[in-house]
Amino acid sequence: MYQITIETHFSSAHRLRQYDGECERLHGHNWKVQISVASEVINDIGMVMDFKDLKGAVKPLIGKLDHHYLNEIPPFTEINPTTENIAKYLFDEFSKVINTDLIKVTKVEIWESLTCSASYTLS
Repeated sequence: MYQITIETHFSSAHRLRQYDGECERLHGHNWKVQISVASEVINDIGMVMDFKDLKGAVKPLIGKLDHHYLNEIPPFTEINPTTENIAKYLFDEFSKVINTDLIKVTKVEIWESLTCSASYTLS
């Protein structure tokens, strides 16, 4: 299996509902996002997918979160905008625009700080 990974970022604010601690208050993060895509085959020039095309597909989705209050963006109006839930949300959204019969999003990892991350992977 071939796999490629890109990294991007966004900044946003959120608050964790029903959390007993500081994160219940409004605060922000500079999120780092890593997206991995895999295929069993590579194209005629030896690529799973052009990095430029992958970055282009990801950019509009990241733009929907960048410099926004996540609690006001569905599905985070209903579910907590935890790092875990953001990873799953981005995995699902990226999959809608990237997946083909041959190429699949396999992992999205979100870093909320230099030392803390959560990921969602293809099972």
